[in-house]
Amino acid sequence: MRRSVLALLLLLVSLTACAPGAPPDAGDPLSRQEQQLLARAEQTLIARCLTGQGFRYEVRVPQPPPRRFPYVGDDVGWARAHGFGRDEERRLAAAKAADPNERWFRSLPPARKRAALAALNGPRPVGLRARMPGGGTVAASDEGCTARAQRHLYGDLPAWFEARLTAANLTPLYVPRVRADPAYRKAVRAWSACMKRRGHAYPTPEALRAALPGTGAAVGERELAVAEAECAADSGLAATAKELDARYAAAARRAHAAPLATKTRLERAALPRAREVLTNRP
Repeated sequence: MRRSVLALLLLLVSLTACAPGAPPDAGDPLSRQEQQLLARAEQTLIARCLTGQGFRYEVRVPQPPPRRFPYVGDDVGWARAHGFGRDEERRLAAAKAADPNERWFRSLPPARKRAALAALNGPRPVGLRARMPGGGTVAASDEGCTARAQRHLYGDLPAWFEARLTAANLTPLYVPRVRADPAYRKAVRAWSACMKRRGHAYPTPEALRAALPGTGAAVGERELAVAEAECAADSGLAATAKELDARYAAAARRAHAAPLATKTRLERAALPRAREVLTNRP
C-alpha cells in the first residue's frame, strides 16, 4: 500500500519525537523543544534533498496527534470538551487534506508518485534492519532522502534505526501486561459497576469504545465519555492504571536499556548539527 510523502514524514517525526523516555541510566531524555528541533531539522534536510531532485516539498510543522487513553478515559474536563476525541480526529483529517504537500502528491501521475517515494525512502527496503522488542524485524533502505537526513544528523544510521524503532515499540510490550494484572482487572470490575449504576452496561473500557458508531458522533457521546472518566476516578481504575503503567513501562525500559541509551546519546550528539541545519538555511 503506497503512502503519501507527508504521511511518511509524519511517521518519521512521530517515531523521533513521541517515543517513550529513556530509563535513568540512559541519560536525561530530550525535552519536547529539543525533540521538535530534531524533527524540524530532519524535515528541513529531507525537503532540501527532495527539492534538489526536482520534487516539491514545503517544511511543515506536524499537527499534534489526537490524545489517546490506553486504558480508560480519565480526564473529565477533556471528555466534556471532546467526548471520545472524534473532533480531534476530524481536525487532523482536515489539516491533512488541506496540506499543500498532500495536494501536490495527490496531483502527480502514478509514475511520478513512485519516483517521489523512491527519492524519499530509497528504491528498496534494503540496508537497514532492526529486531523489534516484541519479535519480528523491520527493514528499510539506507538510501533516499530520509536515510540521508538521518545519517547527517545521527551519524551511525544503523544504530539510530534500531534505537528509535525500539523506543517507539515498547508500549505494546507492557500495555497488555497492565491489562492482565489482577489489580487492574479488579479496578475494571469496579469501574463497570459504576458505569452500570449510571445506566451504561459495559464490562470494560475497550468494550465501550468498540460499541461506538464507526463514524460521526453518537447522541449523548460526550455525556458517556464524562461518565467513563468520572467512574475511572470513583472506582480507582484511573489511579491503578497509572501506577501499573509506570511500573511495567519502567521494566520494559530496563529490559531494553542499551538501545534506549544509544537513542539518547545519538540525539544529544545530533542537537548541534540540527541547530546548524536550521540556522544555515539556503
